[in-house]
Amino acid sequence: MAKLISAPSVIPAAGQPPKIIEEFFGRVNSQTSVISIAKMTSPAGWSEPRQTPEFDEYTEGAEYIAVWLPAFSLQTVHRDQ
Repeated sequence: MAKLISAPSVIPAAGQPPKIIEEFFGRVNSQTSVISIAKMTSPAGWSEPRQTPEFDEYTEGAEYIAVWLPAFSLQTVHRDQ
C-alpha cells in the first residue's frame, strides 16, 4: 500500500562540521531496508571517517563553490580537443 511521506526525517551524521541528512525514504522514515533516498547538505570543510559500505550510493546533482588558484583561464585549463 502507498504511504504518504509528509516530511523527511533528520538523521544524525558522522563527520565534522555536522552534515544534515534528511531522509525521505528508508530505514527511519518508511521502515524499509531496500532503498534510502535522502537530501544531503554538507558544509564547507566537511569530512567523515573512512568507510567500506555494503551498499551502492548514487549522487544526483550538486551545489558547490569552486575556487581556482591561480585564477581560471582558458589557456591553463587544458581541455581535450
